[in-house]
Amino acid sequence: MVAKSHVPCIRSGNGSGVAAGFSLIELMIVVAVIAVIAAIAYPSYINYITKTNRNAATACLMQYANYMERFNTTNLRYDQDSSGNANALPALDCASASQTGSSYTYAFGAAPALTRTTFLVQATPLAGSAQAQRDTTCAVVGIDQTGQRYYQGTLTDAAGLGTCWKN
Repeated sequence: MVAKSHVPCIRSGNGSGVAAGFSLIELMIVVAVIAVIAAIAYPSYINYITKTNRNAATACLMQYANYMERFNTTNLRYDQDSSGNANALPALDCASASQTGSSYTYAFGAAPALTRTTFLVQATPLAGSAQAQRDTTCAVVGIDQTGQRYYQGTLTDAAGLGTCWKN
């Protein structure tokens, strides 16, 4: 912005007396506008990251549920293979540190326990992680052999399930 000034100013190279640059007030206004935008945008960004991580974890749970169904098809039970070896969750790519593994850990749930006919796979935010601190609404999410989706150990809150499990 070019403006004439009645006080001495830094002159441009052509000696016309026109100020070259911004006044302190103009710079302060720009800083204030940026601060307001950042105050609004940062919490929204953090919320977006939290939801994205949770959605990635629920997608990974679906992959684990698919694994369990394939295991059941092959062995006619969820808890052990045909040789009697206990079923352990494999290290799927979706659970690697480069995907959801830096925010979540995956394991069989305690209730219903892993049996011949039932399973529950859960994704739990890693203790001390940013996801564990931010995602207090849903936290632990899970899926069982019937396809029933869980969060925080409940399946009675349809609104919560809609929030925690996006289709």
